[in-house]
Amino acid sequence: MALPKVGSIGEYIREQRQQAKISLRQLAAAAGVSNPYLSQIERGLRKPSAEILNQIAKGLHISAQALYVQAGLIEDREPPSDVEAAIRADTHITGRQRQVLIDIYESFRKENRAEDEQTSQNARPQRDPDSDDAPLPQEYLAALEPYAATSSNGTVTQETKEG
Repeated sequence: MALPKVGSIGEYIREQRQQAKISLRQLAAAAGVSNPYLSQIERGLRKPSAEILNQIAKGLHISAQALYVQAGLIEDREPPSDVEAAIRADTHITGRQRQVLIDIYESFRKENRAEDEQTSQNARPQRDPDSDDAPLPQEYLAALEPYAATSSNGTVTQETKEG
């Protein structure tokens, strides 16, 4: 489930505030801005600075990065996953609970990316399937049985049959 597309940073802030079930006054107090100023931001009449966005993010208990992306201050480097979108869309948990779940999920993803990078650096090159020591498939071994002897590891050695 994807999040609805939002036209501006103000609409996004309003949407997040409503999902968190916070009044305009409560958010203004939590963010340390005036009610009229926050109202103007939500209506698209004012463009908030990065510092104000950071304060609003804290008041909403969401990532400041999400607000920066919506405001066009930074580029979203990685599209949000379906899991993150589902967490953000869940209205049965609080905004703070959503943010904690997303933070935990992102920490797991970051940890796995680091492990994947480490594993790929330590990986040995794979064996060439055309090399002499590669075992043959069972159907080939059966077809070659009258003409060859198979060793215990599945490789075929040439043998001549004398009649």
